[in-house]
Amino acid sequence: MASLAFVRASRSKLLPLLSSPSRLHSHATSFGFKEVREEEKSQMVGNVFSSVASNYDVMNDVMSAGLHRLWKDRLVEELNPFPGMKHLDVAGGTGDVAFRVLDSIKRRALRDAPEHYLQEETTIYVCDINPKMLDVGKKRASERGLGGDRSLIWVEGDAEALTFEDNSMDGYTIAFGIRNVTHIEKALAEAYRVLRRGGRFVCLELSHVETPVFKQLYDYYSFFVIPAVGEVVAGDRESYQYLVESIRRFPSQDIFASMIAEAGFQKVEYENLIGGVVAIHSGMKI
Repeated sequence: MASLAFVRASRSKLLPLLSSPSRLHSHATSFGFKEVREEEKSQMVGNVFSSVASNYDVMNDVMSAGLHRLWKDRLVEELNPFPGMKHLDVAGGTGDVAFRVLDSIKRRALRDAPEHYLQEETTIYVCDINPKMLDVGKKRASERGLGGDRSLIWVEGDAEALTFEDNSMDGYTIAFGIRNVTHIEKALAEAYRVLRRGGRFVCLELSHVETPVFKQLYDYYSFFVIPAVGEVVAGDRESYQYLVESIRRFPSQDIFASMIAEAGFQKVEYENLIGGVVAIHSGMKI
């Protein structure tokens, strides 16, 4: 898939732990560049996403020049979904990833075994802590003719305390959501718990650019352009200022890979897209 969206670094295998546990989890009480009490963070993040929900997809298009669509396509490609799977998409309230997973499964089923394809065999749970984001996703599903699709189940839930049973999912995805949880290590532990043996964890997240000149340009765009666009397009500068700051507080690619391995996942690796603007991390429960 030749595209500027996929100017990327070579896939990096898991490196040894690069930091002590205290450093790994030092982000737990951060809200952007502010330090807040843990019990405050979830409410503050909830307020941000309640504020941006109605303009979330428009702003994603504006901020990434539409490239987020290609990044999510790559996420689903990495997941490699299959007919009959039980899949959990966390922090996916608008349905962007879930729709792609379902479309991929339908294409594969119709190509490989159309006579055995039963839509209801596949179950995709769309889990989000924010009901307004879920409302946006349900509306989008209806607009796509998927309002009554039994394969899609919308669930209000917390990434750190999922209500799903142990060993119940074949796949777990989270796109642009894990940096907003209060305790990343708890979200990773929950992902590991709900996946079956052989289940795949795939995370798409805005990450860290290291190339000096590109980093300077990216920092300027992030801190000066994105909040200004948020103010013009969504009427909300503060929420997008937080989103930019939360990216900088998120662990580096290598440290996050170490955290995924620490949660129990094996075959942990990551792929940088656009020089590290975003990264796709993956791991398996073996």
